[in-house]
Parts: sequence; structure tokens; C-alpha cells
Amino acid sequence: MRVAVVAGPDPGHAFPALALCRRFVAAGDTATLLTGTEWLDTARAAGVDAVELIGLDPTELDDDTDAGAKIHQRAGRMAVLNVPVLRDLAPDLVVSDVITACGGLAAELLGIPWIELNPAPLYRPSKGLPPLGSGLAPGVGIRGRLRDAIMRAMTARSWREGIRQRSAVRVQIGLPATDPGPLRRLIATLPALEVPRPDWPEEAVVVGPLHFEPTDAVLEIPPGDGPVIVVAPSTAVTGTRGLTEIALETLRPGEVLPEGSRVVVSRLSGADFEVPPWAVVGLGRQDELLSHADLVICGGGHGMVSKTLLAGVPMVVVPGGGDQWEIANRLVRQGSARLIRPLEPAALAEAVIDVLAAPRYAEAAKRAGASVADVADPVRVCHDAMKTLA
Repeated sequence: MRVAVVAGPDPGHAFPALALCRRFVAAGDTATLLTGTEWLDTARAAGVDAVELIGLDPTELDDDTDAGAKIHQRAGRMAVLNVPVLRDLAPDLVVSDVITACGGLAAELLGIPWIELNPAPLYRPSKGLPPLGSGLAPGVGIRGRLRDAIMRAMTARSWREGIRQRSAVRVQIGLPATDPGPLRRLIATLPALEVPRPDWPEEAVVVGPLHFEPTDAVLEIPPGDGPVIVVAPSTAVTGTRGLTEIALETLRPGEVLPEGSRVVVSRLSGADFEVPPWAVVGLGRQDELLSHADLVICGGGHGMVSKTLLAGVPMVVVPGGGDQWEIANRLVRQGSARLIRPLEPAALAEAVIDVLAAPRYAEAAKRAGASVADVADPVRVCHDAMKTLA
């Protein structure tokens, strides 16, 4: 089967798409990744064909102050631009990232079946949950259910406006106003990060996290016999800033951390400041690093969170915007993390000490990681979905 996988250049979306391409290739399929130019060479080095996703740069017609317009209007423009690219690739199936909606629209224009890739939990509204992004657990009892119903009513207008915007864009590019939706939705998360809902979509399948390491380099952990603390600043533009600097200023071995502790800051770029001898900063394989970690401090992005849980490591989460608040609160309820916001040195130090000292956090992280045993194979899901069309 020939598959085209479409995703924007943000690492939280491009890397899962690349990981999925590698799964297709390993299964004997032909996969091509359409993404930003900054990741084309990386994909090719990983054995995946890659071409530029055209139209990522905003134009004067794009309204980025309106989230719905940013997703749908740009998606319509990009869908038209990328139709020739997809036509030349002649895929049997298009897999489109959930926020890079142009892939699905372009597939429809070409009459090609498409599947949606969600590199996070399912964030569609539910009649049994509070609004996604609130971070709240489902309400209990009459008052709790009433709270959720009122909050859903307050946010439903925005959801309806998004549907209206998508319908208008569909008509503009020559598609029917009503969106038929994808053939399947691949929910690339751990079951432990999902919240039970009474209206789980029939087409949605939890397939487990899709991770890709953009380097083969290994960060050398400084010598010592104390805990290893990994700091992973968010790659999202909405992430909390200053996490690296505050962590290195605060978490000093022998003062806050136990004597002999080490701090490893895992990020895409190296250090642009003086690094103390008990720390290291740079790009390295996170899967290898996490095998040595006792604690991870991160922003709550799904990629780092799911990777950390798979390693059975507890967290201190400093969430920024986007879905990080939602994920952070799910981690707290699941028991594998402490949440702090705003980022303050005293709060960070207290949370780190608590998580290191209490075994229950690591035990909960191991339970969450073990839930990966209950996921489906995303390639098999795609193949089975295509068989239903035969």
C-alpha cells in the first residue's frame, strides 16, 4: 500500500508522523512524509521518503488571531496547493495530522480515503466530560454533572463556529459543506492518559504513542551516585519559558538535591550559557536517557509525557498553554506527577523533593506505561480500514 502522511513541522506533530511512516515502511508499505523543510533530511536519513508540505508560511489572508480560521482557512488554501503533490505521489491512503487539516481536505479533493492521526489523547467534545482543556475530572453527583453541562454549553458556541468555518472552507474549495470525517482516527496515546467517555467515536482507535528520536547521539550523564533529574523544556510555542535556567539555578546538589545528583537538560539545541559540572545540556536520545532517570521535569507535552511513562519515570510538570494543562492534570489524577504553575524556584524545589522521596509516583508511572499492552497496531488499523472499502 502507498501511504502519504501529512503533518506540520512542530516536533510534537512531525515526529509522530515520521514514526508512523517508519512503521508503514517496516510493514512493507511505501510511505511518504509531507512536512516542513526542516525535517526532510531527517526523515530521509531515517529511511523515509519526504517532500515539502507546501503553504506552511502564513499569508496576509491568514487570520492567526482566530484559532478556527487558523486551522480551517489555512487548511483549505494548503489543500489546493498540495493536491498536485499528492496526485504525483498517487497514494492509496492519506494520513493527516489532526491540526494539519489540509491533508484530509486534499485527499477528499482527489477522492482518496484518509485517516486522521491524533498524536495525543482524543480531544473531541463529549457529553460525559467537562470541556477539554479545563483540566477538570468528570463531575460527580448532581452538582458535578450540572457544572459540566453548564461549562459544555459555554464552550459549545466555539465548537459550532469551528464547524461553520470548516464547512465554508469546504464549499470554497469545491467540496460538499458537510464533512464526512476520516475513515479512522488513530489516537496515538497511552490508555492511561485517556478519560472514559460514554460517546467514544466508533472510528477512533487507541494505537499507542508514536515516538521518533531525531538523533543517534547519547548525552553523557555527569559522574555521581545520586538521582538523575532530566529537564525537558517544551518544544511548543505555548510552553513555559525559562524552565532550563530556573531548574539549573534551583536544583543544586547538596543544597536542594541529594549530594551526588545530576541534572540533564534534554533539548534540541546545546547550551548558550555556562553549565555547572553536575549538569549537561544538549540533544541526545531521550529513550536512552530516560532509562537512567529518576525524575523528569517537563512542560506536559504529550510526546515527552508518554515517553516518560513508558520508561516508568515520575514527573514534575510545569504546563504552558495548549493541551499541556489538560495532560498535566490527568497525570496528577493518575498519580504519576506533581503539577506546579506558575514556575517558581521554591515550588519547583518542593515538588522535586516530594516526588523523589515518595515511591507512589514511580509506581503510578509504571502502571501508566504498562497500559501500552492494550493498544492496537496503527498499521494494522489502517490496512483493516482499507479492506472495508474493497
